[in-house]
Amino acid sequence: MPNTDLVNTIVKLEEENAAHLASQLLESGVDPMDILNDCREAMNIIGGRFEREEAFLPELMMAGEILKVISELVKPKISVDPKREPLGKIVFGTVQGDIHDIAKDIVVFMLDLNGFKVFDLGVDVPPQAFVDKVREVDASILGLSGFLTLAHAPMKATVEALEEAGLRKKVKVMVGGGQVDDYACEYSGADAWGPDAMAAVRLAKQWVSTKT
Repeated sequence: MPNTDLVNTIVKLEEENAAHLASQLLESGVDPMDILNDCREAMNIIGGRFEREEAFLPELMMAGEILKVISELVKPKISVDPKREPLGKIVFGTVQGDIHDIAKDIVVFMLDLNGFKVFDLGVDVPPQAFVDKVREVDASILGLSGFLTLAHAPMKATVEALEEAGLRKKVKVMVGGGQVDDYACEYSGADAWGPDAMAAVRLAKQWVSTKT
């Protein structure tokens, strides 16, 4: 169950209160992943308001800054072994026209935590940049993030660019974000989609185990 106090504090854009509450929850032994899930729930609410034009870009960006602060509190609570061998290479980014990075950052962090080498291209990434990076690092997985419905078209364009470059058969494509569902996955031509970071991790592990 989500922590409604934390979710509501983030939705209200109360940065200091949200950070303080997140810190208290961590100190009380709450699972760091539960806190990240609360962040995702809050962003879903804010994103819905943005889609309905009940909130605007400054609010969306402010919420993103709040979640960055919280994620910095959470990350030290989850250990990563620096000596491990990567399970596989993943290129990841938020598609062109979308500047949302919180969901992307959480997924990238969890993929890294679970043993993948992730090349994070950031936000507002054009299709060709994804293709170039996939080719450069010889990645077997491409992750496309998008928070708004406007992300569906650039997701599709990126998959098409991968096809035109002759790389599509070598690369599995996952999509995700606030407004991504079965329809968006099929429309974009992706292989699969996931509602959260752990779904992305499960997909990536499944795909690399199938190749080996």
